[in-house]
Amino acid sequence: MAATTSSYSITMRLHTAPDHGIVGAVATAIAQAGGIVTAIDVAESSHERLVVDVTCSASDADHAKELEKAVDAVDGVKVYKTSDRTFLLHLGGKIEVTSKVPLRNRDDLSMAYTPGVGRVSMAIFEHPEDVWRLTTKGNTVAVVTDGSAVLGLGNIGPGAAMPVMEGKAALFKRFADIDAWPICLDTQDTDEIVRAVEMIAPGFGGINLEDIAAPRCFEIERRLRESLDIPVFHDDQHGTAIVVLAALTNALRVVKKELTDVRIVVSGAGAAGTAIVTLLIAAGVPDIVVWDREGCLSSDDESLPPAKKQLADVTNPRRVRGTLHDGLRGADVFVGVSAPKVLDPEWIKDMADDAVVFALANPDPEVDPAEAEKYAAVVASGRSDYPNQINNVLAFPGVFRGLLDARASEITIDMLLRAAAAIALVVKDEELNPNFIIPTVFHPDVPKAVAAAIRGS
Repeated sequence: MAATTSSYSITMRLHTAPDHGIVGAVATAIAQAGGIVTAIDVAESSHERLVVDVTCSASDADHAKELEKAVDAVDGVKVYKTSDRTFLLHLGGKIEVTSKVPLRNRDDLSMAYTPGVGRVSMAIFEHPEDVWRLTTKGNTVAVVTDGSAVLGLGNIGPGAAMPVMEGKAALFKRFADIDAWPICLDTQDTDEIVRAVEMIAPGFGGINLEDIAAPRCFEIERRLRESLDIPVFHDDQHGTAIVVLAALTNALRVVKKELTDVRIVVSGAGAAGTAIVTLLIAAGVPDIVVWDREGCLSSDDESLPPAKKQLADVTNPRRVRGTLHDGLRGADVFVGVSAPKVLDPEWIKDMADDAVVFALANPDPEVDPAEAEKYAAVVASGRSDYPNQINNVLAFPGVFRGLLDARASEITIDMLLRAAAAIALVVKDEELNPNFIIPTVFHPDVPKAVAAAIRGS
């Protein structure tokens, strides 16, 4: 059975016979069914019955139902109600707007709003650059999506994308004290998306593009970077690339290899894969083979679609063709940003000694990390229930903190390289080992180090 996770945490309200020994029987039933009890609270106690709230973690939604059935089967127990704690957390949304200034009386109101606010508006009209210090613009990011490539869920639309964008905004605030707001656009037309972002841009200090499908996302980012005077950052591309390079830098420290000497196979030629390849090339990696539905992408394959042909033209110097297995032979590193179970763990044996495997498809990776560990020296995934989680939260809060602090108008490849190096260096030599190549997202030094690297200070 898969590992339990708090993302499938439930609370069951139980009505039981007035026997406190039943609580132990309930805990045993949950454990035997593969769940983990995290809290038991007696809400009510009388001579007639007990009301007990039991919170436990499951591995997925079906497993949660199995736990409920197991508890309901205990003699003297009735499951009265079950609450999914993840859904409870989302009730009413996860973010809000609060005032930074008091509004206690007429004086406060006359300064924060009319008539006093008119003077501030005119000051900005006369000196437009003052908008950065007299409004929220200097600390505000728009998290923009069209809902076309949300997590591993696909094209689910703007409404269904809202919980993810709210979560992103909450992370901005938690890790970098940046006020971010979800902008979910009801269009998947490139021109309309570009124009919509251009129209809202005056109110923001930066634009974070999120969960927009490739290849449309490439053109949207390019056009917005050309037309706007604030930085535009596509996190699915560049945030992923930064953290992958940081983790790979440290993984190669573990196996005593150099970036400039290794051969790398990247599985997936979408937004993330393309950005990873671009940054790895900038970091000096000489030999990268990209594998996708068409097989190993090669510059001599004229049948490739335009975006993949462009990728093939800057990779695969040996012109390897064929399957993923073909590309992996002799490679030092596998980086997967594609689909579940495309990598047979046995193939890792055909890679170079001390192979590094990053299986980052989420929630189901390209190869089971536990199986990959049998053959690879270092394994990382995108999951939180395995060591070495490659998580964009390590990058984007600090990136935007640095961009906003510097009032940057753009983001460059050099900035991305510096951000990756900063994350890697948070892991000290005495901490580094095959199961710890990347700092935890809660490490307080990470956003500060990334922000300083972006500012160049």
